[in-house]
Amino acid sequence: MSTSAAVIKADAVEQAAYDVMVKAGIEIPDDYLGGIQAMADTEEGDLSAFVLRAMLENYEAAKQDRRAMCADTGVPRFYVKYGNEAGVEGGPVAVEHRIRRATARATHEVPLRPNRVHPLSRRDNDNNVGINAPEIEYSFEPDADWVDITTVHKGGLFGTDYRMLFPADGIDGIKRFYLDTLVAFGKRGLACQPAIVGIGLGGSKDTSVVLGKQAACLRTVGDRNPDPEIAALELELKEIGNSIGMGAMGFVGSSMVVDCHIEVGYTHTGGMPMSVHCFCLSSRRATARLFPDGRIEYRTDPQWFTPYLRRDSVDWAPGRMEAAE
Repeated sequence: MSTSAAVIKADAVEQAAYDVMVKAGIEIPDDYLGGIQAMADTEEGDLSAFVLRAMLENYEAAKQDRRAMCADTGVPRFYVKYGNEAGVEGGPVAVEHRIRRATARATHEVPLRPNRVHPLSRRDNDNNVGINAPEIEYSFEPDADWVDITTVHKGGLFGTDYRMLFPADGIDGIKRFYLDTLVAFGKRGLACQPAIVGIGLGGSKDTSVVLGKQAACLRTVGDRNPDPEIAALELELKEIGNSIGMGAMGFVGSSMVVDCHIEVGYTHTGGMPMSVHCFCLSSRRATARLFPDGRIEYRTDPQWFTPYLRRDSVDWAPGRMEAAE
């Protein structure tokens, strides 16, 4: 329970959730936009270069016209980070209720394509809300009285793969699966390149997939993992991904990977689960931070992977990870 007398209002939660859905659907984050502009300056493949220039033009048109940047607006999902001292009017149940209300409203008002249907009956509520939809994931932060609400409009069909590797596969096995995945995605049109590629290593199978998706969707272009070995592998995989001869939308070129992010989890001694995720060329994400005094601050960097989230010990020791960098 919060030790603060002031609480974040439920109405503010709903408004912030709605606002970030509008921002994510329409406005390209500056970090991703900068990555695309850099690729457009160096791409030598004719069709790939044409696609990159068209993307930049379309992004600007969407922002000016205040309409969704892509006809397929994906499947909205949310990431909520609770400060340990934060309180919300109505509690976590109210947070989820207001997020669902905001999702339904944004679907009709932005508008967003109502992509969510029942898996068997194909029943469509026409608002992107249903059983286990939208997904809401949580994390926590010590010594904070705010709540962060991040939305990601992630493509819901392709752009993800998983393999159980083994310790003997080593770094070479990681590279091989990564390349196999990118080539398959490019040849079969299973991802919209250039993409931010997220990789989840370790954990259990489900943890690996969750980490990979978070790595793709919740880190910014140019951000590096604080572990030097992981950071070096991120840069190497980015370079490898752009050297396979594929560019934007699978055409010949060198613009496959805007950036590569890796997140890890301790795993079973006998295995090394790995997942690969491509965050599509729209890279739709936005974050709101709500304070108990009523302020709401908006940004495009989710700041999800804090030192606390990556802690490696039983007890939380503030500054331990920063000192190790």
